Amino acid sequence: MGPDRTGGAVVTGRANRLVTTGCLTALIALITILGVLVSWLWYRHWHDGKANTERRDRAFASIREQARAAADETARALGTSGATDTDALIGVIWRHTEAPVITYEASRREFTATAATSARYDHDVVVPGGGPVEVTRCFAVTYAHHPGRAWTSRVSERDDDVCRPGAEIGGLVRLAQTRISSMYAQDLTRAGVQKALNPTGRRSFEVKSVAREGDSTTVSVVVSSPGAAVDQCYRFTRPALDDDGQDSATAVPTSSCS
Repeated sequence: MGPDRTGGAVVTGRANRLVTTGCLTALIALITILGVLVSWLWYRHWHDGKANTERRDRAFASIREQARAAADETARALGTSGATDTDALIGVIWRHTEAPVITYEASRREFTATAATSARYDHDVVVPGGGPVEVTRCFAVTYAHHPGRAWTSRVSERDDDVCRPGAEIGGLVRLAQTRISSMYAQDLTRAGVQKALNPTGRRSFEVKSVAREGDSTTVSVVVSSPGAAVDQCYRFTRPALDDDGQDSATAVPTSSCS
């Protein structure tokens, strides 16, 4: 008798069905797992997006609140300072706001300080790359004083482009402070300071005057943002007690350079 081919075919068929059933079961399980994963990723994306939006909105609200509080505090300081000179009043605004650009409109008797304020919030993402995110808002704060009235402040939110030149000027002022602080006392002349501030000929600084009075040297400089879109006069004061070039210079914006 020959081999029982019918029995072998039955066994083979059963084996094939088991393999097919096993593959189908594995495929269904894989599809189920992928479905759960996609649903989880979608939920995380939705949840994180919602949380990030709420945190960002709170950060913006905090920035606006800080700007209004700083404006009110500065207006009170102007009222109690007793100062009447334009540059002295600008100095009060500078000490409370550190705005890199402060202008004075004589016809309106208004000072305007332009500066950006920032805040951080935690940004969540599913994949690596999340963490603290900084958001910034640009403000122009106008301070006015009319006879018989208290100082008032008005906060206006502006486009980021309005504050960008001021931010550049702020960086240049810090650079000028460093260079003036490192100069030897005998080099603190108009030509000497001009050379120190513009070693490559780049005209971001224009030294207007250098004056030594007592134990300090005052340098008046026009600081310009790249492209000269905005400029601001600054008065740098360097103690002149020593000749080692290590005395720190201070800087404050002024209404004009002389």
